[in-house]
Amino acid sequence: MKILKLDYNECIEKGLLRRTIASEEKAKRSILKSEKLLSDAKKNKDMNVLDGTVILAYMSMFHAVRSVLIRDGFREKSHVCLVRYIEEFYAKENKLDMRVINLLDRFRNIRHDDQYDIDFTPTEKDADEMLAFAEECINIFKKLIKN
Repeated sequence: MKILKLDYNECIEKGLLRRTIASEEKAKRSILKSEKLLSDAKKNKDMNVLDGTVILAYMSMFHAVRSVLIRDGFREKSHVCLVRYIEEFYAKENKLDMRVINLLDRFRNIRHDDQYDIDFTPTEKDADEMLAFAEECINIFKKLIKN
C-alpha cells in the first residue's frame, strides 16, 4: 500500500485544497448524502457484501467530513488532504480528537486497498468497525457544522 505523506501546507501548495464559496446548505446536503451512504453500507453488510460495505461506509465518512470543508469554504481534490484539513483546523484547535484523524486515515487506507488492490479482501471486523465509525462521524460532523 502506498501511503501519501502530505501535510496541510503541501495540500494548499499543490492545489489539493482550494478556497471556494462557503455554503451551509451544501454542508447539510453532504451530511444527508453521508446518511444515505451509511444506510446502503448497512444493507450491504446484511447481505454479507463486505467490499460494498467497506467502500460505502468510507464514502459515508468522507461526505460527513467534507461537510465541514464545504461549510468553511474549501474544496478538496484529495482524500488525504480532506483529513489534513480537519487535522489542521479542528484537531490542532482541540475541536476534534486526534483519534478521529487516526481512524479516518486507517479507514481511508482500507478503502483504498479494497478498491485498488486485487489481492485485498476486507474482513468482517473491518466492515463492522467502519460502519460504527461512519455513524460516529455523522454525529460528530453534524455538530461541527452547526457551530
